[in-house]
Amino acid sequence: MTANHRKRPLAHRRRAGFRARRPVLSFLVAACLLVAALAAAGLVWDPFPAGAGPAGHASGTGVPGTAVHGGRPDATPAVPVPAPATTGPSGTPAPGATGGTGNGTGGDPQDGDGAPTRPAGALPFDMPAPATLRASGKLVFAHYFTPYPLSLDNAPAAQDYYTRNYLHPDGENGKHDAYGGLLRDRPLPVAPQPGDWQLANLKREVRTARDAGLDGFTLDLLSLSGQNWERCKLLLEAARSVDPAFRIMLMPDMTSLKTDDPAVLAGVLAELGRAPSAHRLSDGRLVVSPFKAEQQSADWWRKVLDTLRERHGIRTAFVPLFLDFGAHSAAFAPISHGFSEWGSRSYTGQESSARDVRRAHSLGKIWMQPVSVQDARPNQGVYDEAGNTATLRATWTRAIEDGADWVQLTTWNDYSEGTQFAPSVHNGHTYLDLSSYYLTRFKTGSWPRIVRDTLYVTARTQFAGADPTGDQSLVMNLRRGSAPARDTVEVLSFLTAPATVRTTVGTARDSHRAPAGVHAELLPLRTGTGAAAVERNGRTTTEARLRYPVARTVEVQDLQYQGVTSGRDVPTCC
Repeated sequence: MTANHRKRPLAHRRRAGFRARRPVLSFLVAACLLVAALAAAGLVWDPFPAGAGPAGHASGTGVPGTAVHGGRPDATPAVPVPAPATTGPSGTPAPGATGGTGNGTGGDPQDGDGAPTRPAGALPFDMPAPATLRASGKLVFAHYFTPYPLSLDNAPAAQDYYTRNYLHPDGENGKHDAYGGLLRDRPLPVAPQPGDWQLANLKREVRTARDAGLDGFTLDLLSLSGQNWERCKLLLEAARSVDPAFRIMLMPDMTSLKTDDPAVLAGVLAELGRAPSAHRLSDGRLVVSPFKAEQQSADWWRKVLDTLRERHGIRTAFVPLFLDFGAHSAAFAPISHGFSEWGSRSYTGQESSARDVRRAHSLGKIWMQPVSVQDARPNQGVYDEAGNTATLRATWTRAIEDGADWVQLTTWNDYSEGTQFAPSVHNGHTYLDLSSYYLTRFKTGSWPRIVRDTLYVTARTQFAGADPTGDQSLVMNLRRGSAPARDTVEVLSFLTAPATVRTTVGTARDSHRAPAGVHAELLPLRTGTGAAAVERNGRTTTEARLRYPVARTVEVQDLQYQGVTSGRDVPTCC
């Protein structure tokens, strides 16, 4: 299977020499087992030893802290992020409803048929009922990438295909040796299951997305046969079985599909489009949203749509997704219901969003806004500087303020590009939970009331300039146009009332005063582990600790930000 289907201009360097390597897998497995052992033993983490106090305010660290309220989401100029506290009152915590400790055995509580359910107090706000969110005309999808389902072989996580072949530098007979292994993260593991385990796992993913407030998936159609094709059909069935209102938007991937025949593609879309869960507008039109639509001309696409109507009896709403919207919008406007673009993955350079939305609306079309968290591609030698959660907050802000009609999270689960919102070993539910907050504002028009203190802590496990000691010959460089690389820990607090946030990064202890509402504080990255705790009136209300420590010397380059939320237990793996 291929995972590097989205080709963009690369900016990378190759290292000339090879060095001795210690298997990176041993660290991952050991760390997973250690966390599990501590959780099983009931050991509780204290981020600050007895008698230890803060070492001063964040302003003395050399990296400015940043309040989201009325300011920028980051110290580097970017788009303004609206302040929930100014658009709606911050609440007080419900009795006993505080965030979790960031410790425990991990995983989701289960309902009767193995579906994940959100634990009480996982979010800083109370999620509206699905009917309330769905009453909005605005829709939120996540881009589903079929090569990376929850499990590839139904094996225990410690020895499954992800662990043996995708995370290990020598996996798949050394195929990924040059860039230190194909992946740096993986989906949260699921236990082996009897029967149709692939369908069961896809149902689980649908439930996870639905419970986060998503309306559906955009389904990346990579091939016309084989495993990826079969997973497409299974995902449509999983959505129908779990929730008839959960929608699957068909997204033929024009960088990967091996056909130039409009009739062939029309036949494929007709087959999948007959599934009850295929996304249709209220008037019955099937939504077709090709990735990199400009790979073929507007006349070619007109033939596809005409064939769907004349041969298969299917009317369509065409919503092409471009890599270059500005260059192609005029040519595609006569056949399109709406437009979208893949978008930038750095928190700077988002200003064009407002122009694109205006352009789409002026043509009488809807706009599907890309929302992203980060992008790091070892096998392509390129990454974007996401600025901890700054990219996620900036892109959601653009969708809200610029009047987008739909949103696409890019992506749900493309682990080879490091763009995943789906719950993962290194991020838990951090990015999906944050998206539930912004999604609620996007759909309802009001910021949700913060009713429990919650922390989100993000950082890399290595410095941006670290040179891996293993025999990785291709290392990632910044993509052209990205924000500059930075080495920071971000503490993003959602507070019911002002409080002191105590932090530790390695041996450095500090504190800052955070206001009610949403506040982002930056700290310099240091070796060791990062942690934060909220203290109010002499009592710790919630705390979180990053799972993996920062190392000065690393074997394999990994420039993805990792995250943890105090609202959930730290996930265990392997």
